[in-house]
Amino acid sequence: MYLINVDGRKVTCELSPRLRKELVYPTADPSSLSHIVVAVREVDVVDPVAVGDVVTFVDNEDGTGLIVEVQDRKSRFARRSAVSQPGKHAREQVIVANVDQVVPVMAAAQPVPKWNLLDRYLASAESLDLPSLVVITKTDLVRDGSDLDMEAAYLRKIGYQVILTSVVNGRGIDEVRQALRGKLSVLVGKSGVGKSSLLNAIQPGLGLRVNEVNRVTGKGKHTTTHLETVSLDFGGAVVDTPGMREFGLWDVGQHDLGLFFPEMRPHIGKCKFGLDCAHESEPGCTIRKAVEAGEISERRYESFLRMKEEL
Repeated sequence: MYLINVDGRKVTCELSPRLRKELVYPTADPSSLSHIVVAVREVDVVDPVAVGDVVTFVDNEDGTGLIVEVQDRKSRFARRSAVSQPGKHAREQVIVANVDQVVPVMAAAQPVPKWNLLDRYLASAESLDLPSLVVITKTDLVRDGSDLDMEAAYLRKIGYQVILTSVVNGRGIDEVRQALRGKLSVLVGKSGVGKSSLLNAIQPGLGLRVNEVNRVTGKGKHTTTHLETVSLDFGGAVVDTPGMREFGLWDVGQHDLGLFFPEMRPHIGKCKFGLDCAHESEPGCTIRKAVEAGEISERRYESFLRMKEEL
């Protein structure tokens, strides 16, 4: 079931079965063939409709309807679906459509920051040509912030906006509010990093509203996730996402991955073996030389290698 917002009115819709099928036409010159369907196959996505989509639907005039068309998207934030059974293949799972920015939220402490997970979020956003805003919460819990400040400084150096926040002393809250204004933002991060508290600080009651609509029910494999766009009083909207056990990059190959690390991008193709370099142990690798020279973070480089093994 899908909840459609039509001028402030909520309509509960089902999806036309036609949207789960892809019609296959002849590949020869269309002018030489009649316009006939030669095959019908399932669409290779987890769900053809995502939060943020603009759709056309048939209104039954009783609070229900049928979605019959999904309009072209200007952007999407997606991941590779988990493979539930041997022999199955991964599919694209679009998390939010028509999104303006990805907002990875990490805690400075309690829980300890998972920097490798942040790298995964950032690389995924880069691969989909989406800007990222990195928000670090709970900075009041860190007495010696040298490691945190160093990580934030490096991320800023390679082009990311990073905001350090605390709901206890108000640090960075106005800056986050301004960064979200007028945009559709998708928040990603593990449970417990303080997203609800952050949202409540940005707009009183917002975190409670998000918790209401972003719920996970069921057990085992039969888990249903309900996501909804929540409007901001000062302009814009947010979509929070539940904690995900896996976050795999979609449609990214091993040789492409370096392009989605901004600090590595200028070195791609300049190695001794050119585009064939795996950036692991090959002689004349410019990326490894940059790591050794301190120009590229060793931690980020190791994260890159781990991600590449999974592709």
